[in-house]
Amino acid sequence: MKHVELECINCHTRIPLSKTVAGCPSCGEVILEARYDLSTIDVVQWLRDMENRPHSLWRFHEVLPILNTEHIVSLGEGDTPLIQSRALAASLGLKHLYIKDERQGPTASFKDRQATVAMSTLKELGVEEIVVASTGNVAISYGAYGARAGIKVWAFFPSLTPAEKMREAALYGVEVIKVTGTYDQTKELAARFAKRQGLFLDRGIKSVAAIEAMKTMAYEIAEQLGHIFNQGRRWRSPDWFIQGVSGGMGPIGAGKGFKEMFDFGLIDQMPKLAIVQSSGCAPMVEAYQRGQRIATPVEDPQTVIATLATGNPGRAYELLFDYAKEHGGAFVGVSDEEAFNATRIVARSDGISVEPAAGVAFAGLFKLVQDGVIKPNDVVVVNCSGHTMAVELQILEEDWQRHLDVSNRAHSPTMPQEGLISAIEQMDRQVKRIAVIEDNVDAARLVKRVLEARGAYEVHLAHDGESGLELVRRIRPELVITDLMMPGVDGFTLISTLTTDPTLNDMQIVVVTAKELTARERAWLKDQVDLLLQKGSAIDEDLVEMLVEKFE
Repeated sequence: MKHVELECINCHTRIPLSKTVAGCPSCGEVILEARYDLSTIDVVQWLRDMENRPHSLWRFHEVLPILNTEHIVSLGEGDTPLIQSRALAASLGLKHLYIKDERQGPTASFKDRQATVAMSTLKELGVEEIVVASTGNVAISYGAYGARAGIKVWAFFPSLTPAEKMREAALYGVEVIKVTGTYDQTKELAARFAKRQGLFLDRGIKSVAAIEAMKTMAYEIAEQLGHIFNQGRRWRSPDWFIQGVSGGMGPIGAGKGFKEMFDFGLIDQMPKLAIVQSSGCAPMVEAYQRGQRIATPVEDPQTVIATLATGNPGRAYELLFDYAKEHGGAFVGVSDEEAFNATRIVARSDGISVEPAAGVAFAGLFKLVQDGVIKPNDVVVVNCSGHTMAVELQILEEDWQRHLDVSNRAHSPTMPQEGLISAIEQMDRQVKRIAVIEDNVDAARLVKRVLEARGAYEVHLAHDGESGLELVRRIRPELVITDLMMPGVDGFTLISTLTTDPTLNDMQIVVVTAKELTARERAWLKDQVDLLLQKGSAIDEDLVEMLVEKFE
């Protein structure tokens, strides 16, 4: 019978795979790798068996962390094409440039690999509800596969995550919580929430699922290159594997896959890894350039590419550092502008529209070629990690379209659902009296109705900033919920008055706005208010219940 153990990458303690795993019990390390008895695999027979299996990543189930294939939760992921670049390769002077097109997964990103392995493993372990921190793709993939597996997903997003990604996750039934803070702060909040609610935190399993799932991409690449170079049953590794990196689990997994194939005798060499980061958040690149094995965390990421804004890579960087020292590689930083420009070039050269994180990878490729690190005859594979679903404004110029408005219908008032759990964490004082300052009368009434239906609150309304200030001075609420764009005295003036008046500055302030904030406005609000929420879809009843319980 197949046996799977988890090994700590730090102290090498081995433990059985179970739903209670949250890290190494000996040293606390959160990155764990699955270990199998590879000596039991007859490689020749295994290759024959795979030829008759459905073309998904589960063709390699013998080296994946699941005991019973009946527990597999699949949407047909994996087996994505390896596309040879023509025009882009020619412009770069490369003879063998290939794009691993992970856009063709069920939710259009390479995180579908992680989701199928994670949800299959969790289903086998009997987990019914999980909490995950995400910058977009993981939550979307987990939402899709969680819906198929019957596993509820709570997803915590940093505020810079594109709203389109959060809405897509919500479509699959994910409980979406938007956090005004960095990705690292979001992960901390998710962990506290999971602990308080007694829910499974996607931490220890996350590293296992990510590493084991991403190694299947390496298996596919080696098999596909073997066919391209007519090596028959002999597979082939590339000379370079390039990926835009945030936490680093993707290339760690790919490296593990290539190492297993090397041990099997399926490939003759290990590829070099090119790790590319946005220069606005590049702790790995900065550490590698200094020759340091431990990265100094970036406390305040300056990239607008939220999916790559992991300031503290932790132990993952050490693994990638060791790989590069043993097998070769490079760590490259590129600006957001270079990444967006690369996205345009790839789309217009080879007809492939990529997400910003993949744009970072291609921008890194351009630099490595220009610097002579990658040679013309090298076989190069770039991980095209996802599709440009929501095109970033920076990718296209502002006049990319012509707009004709033929509608004069008024918009219905909406309420935000994002950020309520953050409010639970931050508003730990008892709240009974609430002032809602909102110039949209219907929206204000909706807030009042929802709050009063869920708790014994005294909710008072005002419909402009001037009357709102009068209301606050008169009733002295514990909580003020205000819009920003109002006639007369706007929300910014109101907040400034509340925070500078010593008789009023002990009130908690929540801003609910649909305004597109500038960087300066967002920075100012961060220092002045307790919580900033973007207006979105209808409020979720379960989250309101929890908010009410906290207030009480």
